[in-house]
Amino acid sequence: MDFDQILQELKKSLVDLFNNKYTNFTKESKKDIELFLDDSKDKLERWTILLKNQQLTLDDFEWLVKSQKDLFHLKALQTAGVSKISLGHFKNKVVKTIINTIKLLIF
Repeated sequence: MDFDQILQELKKSLVDLFNNKYTNFTKESKKDIELFLDDSKDKLERWTILLKNQQLTLDDFEWLVKSQKDLFHLKALQTAGVSKISLGHFKNKVVKTIINTIKLLIF
């Protein structure tokens, strides 16, 4: 599986996550997801290849993905007044979704 397919699956998984939690912000949130994935694409691809080739442990991979959490700006939700605590919890779900999606696709 090439990384573009993985990226498409990540977008789909993250859009589903948003749809389940914030149904009113689907269109705006999709833009936020795409921006984050575009900004993180090179790193995610590199880390995924290293994980797949067993040059990176799953724990290391998870730590690296979590390090990208602050790059994920939820502008649509912030503008709507969603609390910082709720946004923080949601960002954690986004990170878990990314990790789980990649694990399922490469193992």
